[in-house]
Amino acid sequence: MDRLYGQKNMSFSPYGEYWRQAKKVTILHLLSNKKVQSIQPIRDDEVTLLLRKISNSSSSVNMSEMLSDTTSNIVSRAILGKYLASDKKRNDEFHYALNKVVELIGEFRVEDFFPSLAWIGKFFGSNDLVNEVCRIIDGLSNAVIDDHVAHDKAEKPDFVDVLLSLQDDPNADIIFTRNEIKAIFMDLILAATDTSYITIEWAMAELVHSPEAMKKVQEEVRGIAGNKSMVEQYDTDKMYYLKAVVKEVMRLHPSVPLLLPRESMEDTKILGYNIPKKCRVLVNAWAIGRHPDYWEMPEEFQTERFLNSSVDYKGHDFQFIPFGAGRRICPGMAFAIATIELVLTNLLNRFDWKLPGELRGEDLNMDEAPGLAIRRKTSLMLVANPRS
Repeated sequence: MDRLYGQKNMSFSPYGEYWRQAKKVTILHLLSNKKVQSIQPIRDDEVTLLLRKISNSSSSVNMSEMLSDTTSNIVSRAILGKYLASDKKRNDEFHYALNKVVELIGEFRVEDFFPSLAWIGKFFGSNDLVNEVCRIIDGLSNAVIDDHVAHDKAEKPDFVDVLLSLQDDPNADIIFTRNEIKAIFMDLILAATDTSYITIEWAMAELVHSPEAMKKVQEEVRGIAGNKSMVEQYDTDKMYYLKAVVKEVMRLHPSVPLLLPRESMEDTKILGYNIPKKCRVLVNAWAIGRHPDYWEMPEEFQTERFLNSSVDYKGHDFQFIPFGAGRRICPGMAFAIATIELVLTNLLNRFDWKLPGELRGEDLNMDEAPGLAIRRKTSLMLVANPRS
C-alpha cells in the first residue's frame, strides 16, 4: 500500500493531522458501535449463505476457502456496498492481489533495512511481482470509485459514498483526494478480511482438536439458541464460554503476530535501553500471548483461563493485545468481533463437526504458516453433519 499511495492508508500513515482525520471519518461512518449494528443484515445474509453452502455439500468442506469468501463478502458489502463476487474475473483478481499483498508485506526485503541495496529486488524479479499487484489493486480501486460516481448518490450510502461526498462538503474538516480514498478503503478491506477469517478458522481447528471444549461451547450455544435455525447477534451477548474460546484463540493465534510497525516520536529510555527518535518498533503479540511469566501452560488451549477473568483484548491488559493498544489500537475491533462471534456461533449451532475419514482431533495438523498473518499451514477440511 505504501508503494501505491504513499502512506495515505491508516495502517502505515504517520501520526499527524491526516491520520487523525482519516481515523475519525472511518470510525464515525463505518466502525462505530452504531454503524457495526447497522450492517447486521449484511452479516445475517452472508452467514445464511454460508450455512446453505455447507448444508448442500455432500463431502468434506474446505472451511478455509468458505470462511475467506464469507468474511470477504461481509467486508466488501459494508465498505463498497456490493459484492465483489458479482464479477468473477474481478473477484479472482481481488483475492489474488490480497493474498499477494499479505505475502509481500511479510517478506524480508533488503531495501527496508539497507535502502542503497534496492537494486537487489529488481535483479531477482521481486519488484515485478510488487508492480503487478499494485497494478491490480489500483485498477480495482479505480473501478470501484468510477462505479460509485456513475451511480450518483445511493439510497443507502456505503463507506465509499461517504468519502466521495466529503469532496463536495464545504464544511468538511478534510477533503480526501482520489488516491487517499483508494488508500483508505483498500486498507480497510485488506485489514478486515484476512484477520477475521483466520480467527474463525483457528477457532474451528482448536475446537475440533479439543473435543471437550467443543462439547462445552456447543452446549452453551445450543442452550441459548434453542430451536432457532439462525443464531442472532444479540444471542452472543450471553455466551460467556464462546467469548472465552474467541479470546483463547486470539491469544494462541493472533491473526497478525507482529503488530504493525510503529516509530518512536522522541528519544526515550525503556528498562535501561535507549530508544532513539525515529526508531522503528515491532511488538510481538504472538510471543507476549505465550509468555510463561503471564500465562500458565502458555502453549495449551485452555479456554477456562478466560472464564471469570477481567483480562480483555481492548488494550488495557498488555499481556493480551491481539488488536494492539494505545491510540493506534485497531479501530475495527467491534466490527471484527461481531463477525467472528456470529459466524462461529452459527457454525457450532447448526452442525456437528469432525475430521474426514477415520481421523481424530489429535490427528489434525496445527502448524502455522509463516507470514504477516498467521494462517494455517494446511487448509482446514472438515465434515459437517446437521445437528440432530
